[in-house]
Amino acid sequence: MRTETYKIWEPGEYSYEHAFGFVPNITSYIHEDDVKRPCILVVPGGAYCVVAPSEGELVALKFYEKGYQTFVLTYTVNYLQAVPLKLQPLKDISRAVRYIRRNADAFGVITDELTVCGFSAGGHLCGSLCAHYEDIKDEAAEYGGISNRPDSAILSYPVITFGEQTHRVTRIALLGEDASAEELEYMSLEKQVTEKTPPCFIWATATDEAVPVENSEMYVRACREKGVPCAFHMFTRGKHGLSLADADWANGIHMPLYTEEQIVAVMRRVYAGEVQVSERVRAEWDEMEKQQKEGDVRVPEPEVAVWPELADAFLKNH
Repeated sequence: MRTETYKIWEPGEYSYEHAFGFVPNITSYIHEDDVKRPCILVVPGGAYCVVAPSEGELVALKFYEKGYQTFVLTYTVNYLQAVPLKLQPLKDISRAVRYIRRNADAFGVITDELTVCGFSAGGHLCGSLCAHYEDIKDEAAEYGGISNRPDSAILSYPVITFGEQTHRVTRIALLGEDASAEELEYMSLEKQVTEKTPPCFIWATATDEAVPVENSEMYVRACREKGVPCAFHMFTRGKHGLSLADADWANGIHMPLYTEEQIVAVMRRVYAGEVQVSERVRAEWDEMEKQQKEGDVRVPEPEVAVWPELADAFLKNH
């Protein structure tokens, strides 16, 4: 297996106020042979505040074992919830898709079998690309004519709406607290599905305490209304952030911290007193620390852990 990290933006192409030297990148998990294979770009969640390690390499390796060339995207996040991201994460994933297709021969990728696989806010990001790929142009000449449209999508317990059933922190990190009605409409993906939206496999749990399952139901309904092929699996139980929901996930295996590169850069500035943190965000950090001390016990969910097999069957049929 060939594992390398590639920065997807060249010097001068990328800027975000709280990047502090971080540049969005993809990490590869590629078969070392001459066979061209379908590709899956894994996009972890984290409320657009972090890129969760538990939804990165672990998932990429699972689909690598199924014969895919896989990548994990580390995209721009707003850890301090101070500088709204707006379209930057969408530009990141768009460039990542074009980057993989541009280097398809080197990566051994079949260019028209590229799937985006997102979790929670990462699911929102993948869904945003499926809805708005035509809006995201690339000014770099070498990417001219290279499509950023995914051929299919896997959305795992995704944030879909920025309306009543949204995940509040996700919405604030992306658009800020004073988002316009037009921005909220644009990022409410149940309102953005068209006949050209890629086929979608979507799954969630009925007991998700963070992102209501109604998010997934809205998206599925929109796909059906527009004639977009979709599969939907709502499992009976399971908390938010299940990832693979298997023993490896429960035991914290295959979760390297490279997806937290931007967070490390931000926290260095915070500790040095160069960046201020709002009282609201500090309160959220304190609450997270309290929950961790009380014990965040991970328990495998065998019913849910079958989802990669179901998704693989879906992709092979579309």
